[in-house]
Amino acid sequence: MTIAFVLCLFFLIYILFIGQLIYGFNRMKRFSKKEFSTKTSFSIVVPFRNEKENLPNLLHSISLLNYPKELVEVLLVDDDSEDEFRIQNLEFRIQIIKNTRKSNSPKKDAIETAIQVAKNDWIITTDADCLVQKDWLAIYDQYIQENEVEMIASGVCYVPKSSFLSAFQNLDFLSLQGATIGSFGINQPFMCNGANFAYFKHFFKELNGFQGNETITSGDDVFLLQKAVSLAPKKVGFILAKESIVATKPVSTWSELFQQRVRWASKSTGYSSVFGKMLALVVFGGNLAWIVSFIFWLIGFLDQNIFMLFVALKFLIDFILLYKTANFFESKLQYVLASSLLYPFFSVSVAVYSLFGKYNWKGRNFRK
Repeated sequence: MTIAFVLCLFFLIYILFIGQLIYGFNRMKRFSKKEFSTKTSFSIVVPFRNEKENLPNLLHSISLLNYPKELVEVLLVDDDSEDEFRIQNLEFRIQIIKNTRKSNSPKKDAIETAIQVAKNDWIITTDADCLVQKDWLAIYDQYIQENEVEMIASGVCYVPKSSFLSAFQNLDFLSLQGATIGSFGINQPFMCNGANFAYFKHFFKELNGFQGNETITSGDDVFLLQKAVSLAPKKVGFILAKESIVATKPVSTWSELFQQRVRWASKSTGYSSVFGKMLALVVFGGNLAWIVSFIFWLIGFLDQNIFMLFVALKFLIDFILLYKTANFFESKLQYVLASSLLYPFFSVSVAVYSLFGKYNWKGRNFRK
């Protein structure tokens, strides 16, 4: 069996899986906002640590929500912050509560702490460095009323900045969002983002919350989603609507980006979703095959035409998913070619390091 044949097999499997996600993305229907009588009550849960610069912006965006004030409360869960944050005037009910630590995951603990005191039926989580749109809760309410669901995920995008670092992580993030939407489209949801995630409080309790993955620092979103999909897949939905998108900040250094992606990748070994595990392996294998083919081409073990064919096929299939996702989020695709050449090295490094290394998060060190 030749090297070229083995590499070709890896790339074909990769193209097949990404092709499934593209097919799933195309199957997803846009959700359109209509005039609706609001009735769903929400508890917005925001775990935070040392976020005095970001929280005022988030709270300001919440203050602009086009939603009845009596149906909303905001729970800010302070995870041992070293800076001081004071609540500004907000028309919604708002309180700061202290995180009750009981596991290896500060964020999961923070969400469970909030749920214990939450007064409303629906929990909706976001992050301190996010911004929400004025119809954010209105579109969730409409979706809840029109669908028999008890858990909902929706889109997250980056606030645009002009630099190669920002463009690179935006492309990476768009690929994750594309995979998320595509997996819902083929009824194999395995991933979502806790910056824009909602669930019925009693459903959370039926799932026994985060029980079973407390030892994994990250994954407050994906593990809960995968539990729900395993138990009651028809109760889980995704809102594909521009009004529901939450914006978040890109990180400012390559070191921060690497640490963040290692944290995200570290939870993949704990997936209960077979499709999620297979996709993680296929993406790792596809990027590793790209690196191997590049090295073999450099040392003359692989014909240049075959190498260029591999590069072109991977770039094309990735670009199709990126383009569709960017079009939905109205995000610019910048430095695409340069990022596509760097990404396999970055992705494989993150994946390998996440298996054996430790990472820094919010000023604290964690081991896998």
